[in-house]
Amino acid sequence: MENGRIVVLGGGESGVGAAVLAKEKGFDVFLSDLGALKDTYKETLTKFNIPFEEKQHTEELILNAAEIIKSPGIPEKAPLVKKIRERGIKIISEIEFAGRYSNAKMICITGSNGKTTTTSLIYHMLKKAGLNVGLGGNIGKSFAYQVASENYDYYVLELSSFQLDGMYDFKADIAVLLNITPDHLDRYEYKMQNYVDSKFRITQNLKENDCFIFCSDDEVTMENVEKIVLRAKLLPFSQEFEVEEGAYLDGETLTVKCAGLEFEMPVDELSLKGKHNVYNSMAAAITGTVLELRNDVIRKSLSDFQGVEHRLEPVVKVRGITFINDSKATNINSTWYALESMKGRQNVIWIVGGVDKGNDYSTLASLVNEKVKAIVCLGVDNAKIHEAFKDMIPIIIDTQSAEDAVMESYKLGVEGDVVLLSPACASFDLFENYEDRGRKFKNAVRNL
Repeated sequence: MENGRIVVLGGGESGVGAAVLAKEKGFDVFLSDLGALKDTYKETLTKFNIPFEEKQHTEELILNAAEIIKSPGIPEKAPLVKKIRERGIKIISEIEFAGRYSNAKMICITGSNGKTTTTSLIYHMLKKAGLNVGLGGNIGKSFAYQVASENYDYYVLELSSFQLDGMYDFKADIAVLLNITPDHLDRYEYKMQNYVDSKFRITQNLKENDCFIFCSDDEVTMENVEKIVLRAKLLPFSQEFEVEEGAYLDGETLTVKCAGLEFEMPVDELSLKGKHNVYNSMAAAITGTVLELRNDVIRKSLSDFQGVEHRLEPVVKVRGITFINDSKATNINSTWYALESMKGRQNVIWIVGGVDKGNDYSTLASLVNEKVKAIVCLGVDNAKIHEAFKDMIPIIIDTQSAEDAVMESYKLGVEGDVVLLSPACASFDLFENYEDRGRKFKNAVRNL
């Protein structure tokens, strides 16, 4: 690299981690963020002697970079990104950069839904097996920071489409694609194929000895899997039919066959419930089998995993009403899975709403009709929700805070009911992010 100058755009977890690693590797580093930096990140940058700016982008300090590491949250259409592209300066992701400096085995997970759960489950399994493993990507500590400060033999990485977009030479050893449903289309010119291509970047650079684990029940995946030249070992998972190698259901038994190894476990012993979680557990079980973990370790991990915060997380029961926090459901498909996993008929009080990403609520109609007795909207503009369900659900209430939403739901509930926060929308109209929304919901429930 001619001048050895690396500029990091975005001073969140991934950006600060990338800056630290670049500094450790002897680059001339500068970090720039259009927003305000958190104090903890400023302290880290100061500790490592890394110059930075906040609340502005000074172009002359950025456009002289040999390479730019961009936060996944900054879209391609940002004016500064366009200028960088015009100058021909290479833009990469933190994952791409950190991958250059690690020889660890990479287990990478992507998909529209289930990424965090499956990534956490696989990490839990590898820890239980006694492996020296790090957790990163779109979850936990920055991958780059861990490469700079730790020495792991394995990494389990959750990768969003935005992170994959900035990856070129990085390669997974085990790539997991859970599913593809419309999401973030505003970042992909509203073209589904662009988003699909982005997800399939997880397969780039796979070699003959590497594994591609995917859901063969997912139509979009199967339409595209043939088009992608894959040299890797293909390991599908299915709840619809038996597969030669991979995972499938034999009656009510989850079965894995892979490289002469076999694993079986009754579905009712899985700690994660619901059809979607059977898929997540299958992907994890195949991964464990590929890594030749002992069957008892895989079985124990799948039966004692505690789940992820904000993903179908039971909060508490009040007066016989169960409150569930599924704030991480920021798209229609996630909410479909949440409603599908609810037991009983017309006993769900559903809290929904926020920033709509072009939602088509009609796909939820039959589940809502069957399971929901009342809707509590939690958002600034709820017109689309009213329009979609007004002829089906007699009670639809508007609220503008987690406290109000919880109080209204509580008033509507009777013993045996479930209050489900599963918004199907982003949270930015009323909250900082989905975590903030979930925590405020849980606090309001605990204050009842």
